[in-house]
This record gives sequence, C-alpha cells and structure tokens, in this order.
Amino acid sequence: MNTELKLPSYKGQSPQLNLRRYFADLIAIVSNRFRLSPAARHLAVYLLDLFMDRYDISIQQLHVVALSCLLLASKFEEKEDSVPKLEQLNSLGCMTNMNLVLTKQNLLHMELLLLETFQWNLCLPTAAHFIDYYLSIAVHESDLHDGWPMVCLEKTKLYMAKYADYFLEVSLQDHAFLNYAPSLVAAACVASSRIILRLSPTWPVRLHRLTAYSWDFLVPCIERLLV
Repeated sequence: MNTELKLPSYKGQSPQLNLRRYFADLIAIVSNRFRLSPAARHLAVYLLDLFMDRYDISIQQLHVVALSCLLLASKFEEKEDSVPKLEQLNSLGCMTNMNLVLTKQNLLHMELLLLETFQWNLCLPTAAHFIDYYLSIAVHESDLHDGWPMVCLEKTKLYMAKYADYFLEVSLQDHAFLNYAPSLVAAACVASSRIILRLSPTWPVRLHRLTAYSWDFLVPCIERLLV
C-alpha cells in the first residue's frame, strides 16, 4: 500500500479521452486471446491511461501505443513464453482492418518512450494486484447467505472469485476508477460481490481489518461498480 502513495498523478486530460473505453476493451480482448493474467491486463490499461494523459496521440498511433502497453505489461507480469509475439499481434483483426503493421523498430521505439515516461518504473500496483489477497478471506463459514448458514462454502468461494473478477473488469472500463486507490477498488470489488451473493454481514470485521477500509469509505466506489 505504500507504493500506492507514490503512484503518478492522473488528471483525465487526454484529448482522446472519448476513445479510452475502446482501447481499454481492445487490451482486454487481446489479453484474453493470449490468456494473459488480470495483473498484466490491468497494468497495460493503467500504462495506457497514464500515457494518454500526458500526450496528444493520433488514432492510428493509439493502436500501437495500446499494444505496446500490453507487451510491456506482459513482459513485466508474465513468463517469457506467454508474451505475445510480433507476428501474432500483426495478425490481429484490429491491425489488419486499419492496415497497420507493427515493426520491431516501431515497437522498440514505443517501449522505450513508455519506459522513459514512467522513469523505468513499472512497479505500479493495480486493483488486480490486491484482489487475490482479499479473496483469501472474502468468504468464511461464519457468513450467512440470505440470513441462513451457508450450505456450500467451496461453491460460494468459486462464485465470489467469478464476481470479483467481473467487477475488476468493470473497473477497467471507466477512467473514473483512477480517482480511487487500487487497493480500495479491489476491496469494493469484493464488497460488491458479497452484495450480489447476498452474504451477511456485507462487510465483516475481518475484511475491514485486512483491507483497512471501512464500509462508509467504500460506498461511493461500490455504487459506481454496481451501476
């Protein structure tokens, strides 16, 4: 959580802000296709947000930037053999449709520009980096379901992970979530999942202690997720 305090500032001032959702979705689709981890996906979108916030970029160039962010994030978060190859990226529909071809030179230049923008520091925590830690105690046998003792703990844990993952993806779609600390977004994803699963108490003491967030503090973010 200390690293969170040193995160770069985000002003939401990109001239291409209206295209942000499209490129965040593009990163999500491509990362799913290559089976990349949520951590890589979230870091890629975060790098894109910070980069767009600092530069005025043409639409064509934004495709290159988005894919470069994904490549850089996957090199940082994944095993080497999971990192997408250049020819695989060039065969993507979004590239062929726009007659775009990524060259090695082109990518290296872009990666260097990204790294210089972030002062070579990619240790940037995202909500995806906190979620597993919170999920470890997100469901407990003492929880009640619809006011009754839980019938199947393992099944509920499975659903909890699925919903938390869903809300994590929702948080990627709106740059407004950058106004909250990543650990808070992760906590709100767990709380929203508990609401959907009708678990009570909605925000038990153990989760308050682990996350250091009170229910009242989470409410604005939860409301945004549930909308």
